[in-house]
Amino acid sequence: MNRTMVVAWMVMLAAVQAPAQPLFTDSLPKEEFAERRAKLMQKIGDGVAIIQGTAETGNALKFRQSNQFFYLTGVEVPRAILLIDGQTKRSMLFLPPRNERQERSEGPVLVPGPEAVQLSGMDAVEVRDAFEGALLSTSTTKRTAYLPFRPEVLGGASVSDPRGKWTASASDPWDGGKPRETLFIEKVKARAPLLEVQDLDPLIDALRFIKSPREVALIRESTRIAGLTMMEAMRSARTGMYEYEIEAIGDYIFKTHNAQGAAYFALVAAGRNSAYPHYHSAQTQTKNGDLVLFDYAPDYKYYASDVTREFPINRRFTPEQRELYGIYVKLYKALMTSVKPNVLIRTILEEVVAKMDAAVAGHTFANLAYKAAAVRFVDGYRRRLNPPPPAPGAPPRTGGGSLGHTVGMEVHDVNTPHGDVLVPGMVFTIEPALTIPEDRVYIRLEDVLLVTETGYENLSAFVPIDIDAVEKVMAEPGMFEKFIPRPAGTARETRQPK
Repeated sequence: MNRTMVVAWMVMLAAVQAPAQPLFTDSLPKEEFAERRAKLMQKIGDGVAIIQGTAETGNALKFRQSNQFFYLTGVEVPRAILLIDGQTKRSMLFLPPRNERQERSEGPVLVPGPEAVQLSGMDAVEVRDAFEGALLSTSTTKRTAYLPFRPEVLGGASVSDPRGKWTASASDPWDGGKPRETLFIEKVKARAPLLEVQDLDPLIDALRFIKSPREVALIRESTRIAGLTMMEAMRSARTGMYEYEIEAIGDYIFKTHNAQGAAYFALVAAGRNSAYPHYHSAQTQTKNGDLVLFDYAPDYKYYASDVTREFPINRRFTPEQRELYGIYVKLYKALMTSVKPNVLIRTILEEVVAKMDAAVAGHTFANLAYKAAAVRFVDGYRRRLNPPPPAPGAPPRTGGGSLGHTVGMEVHDVNTPHGDVLVPGMVFTIEPALTIPEDRVYIRLEDVLLVTETGYENLSAFVPIDIDAVEKVMAEPGMFEKFIPRPAGTARETRQPK
């Protein structure tokens, strides 16, 4: 056998032996998940933490693990269960047994055994039927057991989404079924009555709030993909396109960068549709003069982003749009450039209001309604410095207001345990809206900020917001122009040099 044939056989043998798909996540190393479990052990003391992974998809879509379970394990197998014992300092994973028929159809997945221990970094990986025995062995005396109380969060969602579904189902006279998490808690209590069950979610949330360098890298990549989407939309969007065509630009770019899907439904709002902050019907055809609001980001290896841009569909801001959008950008930058670590939000807002007052005073307004909107915008932040007193019986407020929302595994990620200060390692977005409600005018941008020891880093800074920079990108060739069909009777717009 000659050398060429030997090489060919070796390649074929390697292809046969190589797994069809990875058995353990490649988003983060197993050591990162082990560090998280070790930190959780410190929080639970001699208690136990028990969490189940999500079930099968129930459809022909790809499986995605729930966020809390994935955060502690990195395991992407349906119906997995994790038990962390604070006394023995051991993490035990329970997986369904091998399903050879399914593997022949869909490829191998992680199953109980020594290989699963090695890949996952768990102390033990056993068959799921062994969970009951392990539960009973940890509950021979009174102990605290921490289980998630809130609904699991999957891709394309934040916790408010499944929680809203929970509430609606509970109050529906034709539904009223108990959530999967509640049933699991009830079964654990029934089988191990000596366990005192408490909520696990706040303990995990406290860990999730501060992002590790590896997590920041994933959010950075998710943000980069979102930014590429924003800029390609600026290049390829043209008068006469439908909102769903602009949305499809994001879908393509997400997929070509190996995103799992969308972090939330696309908000593509042309003209007055932007007055609905979470508009996502995407059925309107754009017309000349429309400003298009585009808010879309991927779910990349279990980490989200959240970027918004607004641009003129015909590639040029009109004088009126320049006036209104121009003052908004000044106010937006006043907010962004005031971000500081380890400073009370109230102190930040004092600086923000002073900068915004100066921006309004220095801006030329031809339209008095635009000036009134800008003043109203600033007054909204001013009121946060002097909020009304709390209602009788309500807990006292501890600070001056909010700057935006956190971002992480969820687009509206877990809340801060640090009070009204911005701490290094947190990631959040700013997304203030300037509105004229009576005219259904709505202007909004959004950027992803990482708080550092000395200030902040704008992870989406490469995506333009200034008028001239936006128009410059829109004058560049768009990669999707030749693929997007023209609506009947709509001529393709030709490019004009600046």
